[in-house]
Amino acid sequence: MDKLLAYIARTQIWKSIIRHGYPDTPRNRTLAVLSNVVLHLHPVKVRRSGIKLSYTWCMGGLTFFLFLIETITGLLLMFYYRPTAELAYQDIFALREHVPIGVMREVHRWAAHLMVISVWLHMYRVFLTGSYKPPREFNWNVGVILLVLTLLLSFTGYLLPWDQLAIWAITVGTNMARATPFIGHEGPGASLLQFGGLQFVHAGDDVRFGLLAGRFVGEGALLRFYVLHCLGFPLIAAVLMAVHFWRVRKDGGISGPL
Repeated sequence: MDKLLAYIARTQIWKSIIRHGYPDTPRNRTLAVLSNVVLHLHPVKVRRSGIKLSYTWCMGGLTFFLFLIETITGLLLMFYYRPTAELAYQDIFALREHVPIGVMREVHRWAAHLMVISVWLHMYRVFLTGSYKPPREFNWNVGVILLVLTLLLSFTGYLLPWDQLAIWAITVGTNMARATPFIGHEGPGASLLQFGGLQFVHAGDDVRFGLLAGRFVGEGALLRFYVLHCLGFPLIAAVLMAVHFWRVRKDGGISGPL
């Protein structure tokens, strides 16, 4: 076990996440503090190129700005929207036609589209400049997770208007989840998860059933998507954004790899 742990500690993946040794010496204890997102947010030193005035696509900053717009307008929309099958569409219609600041729903919708575009362009820029290379590969993986969360935020928000387009789009999207490896009852590996003739993953408890809270798109799915869209995914994204920005500064700024 000790040899395995020592081997893991020497890998590049481990070094990209943990930038110091075990805190058993004064130096390592100091490095543990200086490389911690909570204990020491700002870097001890930065490269000259990291603070030099130069051009940038600003796709990461624009994505964060759009996330703030989504947060503010989303909080305002929560005062008017009720996630029930009977009232959801009426509330969306009222936001457009009757609520004095109903334009915030359109701002929320268009900012969501722009956020998906900007995060893709940000990933494209990072790839072209090679900023995913060591020692930045950990932050690249954090960015990939944020990209997935952005798409999940867009997907979960799609159902909330509760119109025919939303219901059938979510029906098609969640039907695709049945083919998820191991956790979808039609996916690869699901048939391997059985014991004594019992199938552990089937249509009644796979990932599609978990998303919809049932076998079909209904009020349970609406409430579940609403909670994920307004609370679950935004909180995870906010924490990962803090880590992402912190690692950008720790790794020397937004310029190319070291």
